[in-house]
Amino acid sequence: MAPTPTSFAPAVIGSVSAVGGASSEIILDPAATNVLSTSADPAVAASGTMGSQVKMRSGQAWLIANVRALRLDGSKLVAQVDFLGEGDEERLTGKLYNFRRGVTRYPTPGTPVFPISTSDLKQIYSADDRAHIEVGNVYPTRDIRGALYVDAMLGKHFALLGSTGTGKSTSAALILHRICELSPQGHIVMIDPHGEYSAAFKTNGALFDVSNLAMPYWLMNFEEHCEVFVTTQGSDRQVDADILAKCVLMAKQKNRLAAEFGKLTVDAPIPYLLSDLTTIIQNEMGKMDKATDTAPYLRLKSKIDEIKGDPRYAFMFSGMLVSDTMASFISRIFRLPSDGKPISIIDVSGVPSEITSVVVAVLSRMVFDHAIWSRGEAQRPILLVCEEAHRYVPNERNADGSSVGRILSRIAKEGRKYGVSLGLITQRPSDLAEGVLSQCGTIIAMRLNNDRDQAFVRAAMPEGARGFLDAIPALRNRECIMVGEGVATPVRVTFDSLSEDKRPASSDPVFSQLWRQTGGEDASLERTIRKWRSQGR
Repeated sequence: MAPTPTSFAPAVIGSVSAVGGASSEIILDPAATNVLSTSADPAVAASGTMGSQVKMRSGQAWLIANVRALRLDGSKLVAQVDFLGEGDEERLTGKLYNFRRGVTRYPTPGTPVFPISTSDLKQIYSADDRAHIEVGNVYPTRDIRGALYVDAMLGKHFALLGSTGTGKSTSAALILHRICELSPQGHIVMIDPHGEYSAAFKTNGALFDVSNLAMPYWLMNFEEHCEVFVTTQGSDRQVDADILAKCVLMAKQKNRLAAEFGKLTVDAPIPYLLSDLTTIIQNEMGKMDKATDTAPYLRLKSKIDEIKGDPRYAFMFSGMLVSDTMASFISRIFRLPSDGKPISIIDVSGVPSEITSVVVAVLSRMVFDHAIWSRGEAQRPILLVCEEAHRYVPNERNADGSSVGRILSRIAKEGRKYGVSLGLITQRPSDLAEGVLSQCGTIIAMRLNNDRDQAFVRAAMPEGARGFLDAIPALRNRECIMVGEGVATPVRVTFDSLSEDKRPASSDPVFSQLWRQTGGEDASLERTIRKWRSQGR
């Protein structure tokens, strides 16, 4: 069917030479693209270059394609293109409107190819009426805003990936600030392993660290109890675990709450006294007739006593945390209600490294368990953001068998059914557990320098976005490729800059300047050693 004649006749820059399912070939005229390269419209000027878009007619619609690769064939330029979607053509002006993903009808070889203009890009990338946040400008334009659709992005999880130094932390802060502005009554929990984000959310976030977290130890389930208290491996571990299960259950049954619920399980979050637990272990040990039988009891008792006496563990294993504070703890951490501060920043940098993963596991599991047990109540979806995610959800090669990887993997697979969203931030996507990245519906990829990381992200991306992915090693700082559910179509965006007071404290030290400064080392060293010896207290 011949295309509808229009009064609009843009310059032809080439023609379609081969058509495939996802990828096709076009032949470009170098002379025509050279003429356009001086255009005042940056989108037209970039037409035919790597990463740019072009358009072609198919029936009554304009098809939009992204240039993925270029090669010279004699005097002609041959470009590999991926189809992004299609839009309707306005009869009089030939302009594109009503853009949507997917292709209804493919072009035939010989179809003319045209440059794309900024007004076309506005139609492709402009956000529709759905709730969205604007995070930057679409490359190569200066005024078209790149938007993320919040419901689609959070409903199917998202991942922010980028090598160190690409502006990843600032970009994460920008996205979270925009979400907080859109939803000041939201519920966001962020696990911050380096203490960077407290500086960024002073005004609109609740900040927690070891000094005020006050996380009761009895909130741990049995698996997490074993990670903290059981120190042995192999067959001895199972013996120790069985004894611990029996003794923890007996300690929980001493609480008057236990009478309300009848039969208790060892996983039920019922307060108990650590001193009760050690007394029960001591009593059980007294029933043993041989010294060899008492070894597991002694191991457990000495480990519990060691943790009780260690000031670094006081934020969790203090005698002050015995009362039933579960409701107030959940209310504070999950921002229920949020009181205009929708985000909790949980700084785990001061937590002893041996139990960091347990603390993150408890927080993550409580988000998930709360969502499961609150079904039937008014729904309060929660976003759990995990910085340095590869530490907590490692792949099989790096797996250490900790419970945090299992709970985060479970949230990735099942969380959306219960209103739990997962945001993963990592610099090493190849070190993440295999299935977790593929569960993220939206991927925001900044520059990745490592070949394995690039290959890993490419495997998790939808087919039509592959051309954009080839640009990942060449992205500048604060630039990203956004693909998936949260965007209308794959897009390259330059992030907005954040004001100083909203940025995380993640700037690198300037060696050349800092190494010129001297003086005051003695007093500084004395203060440092004092903090070191008292473990920050």
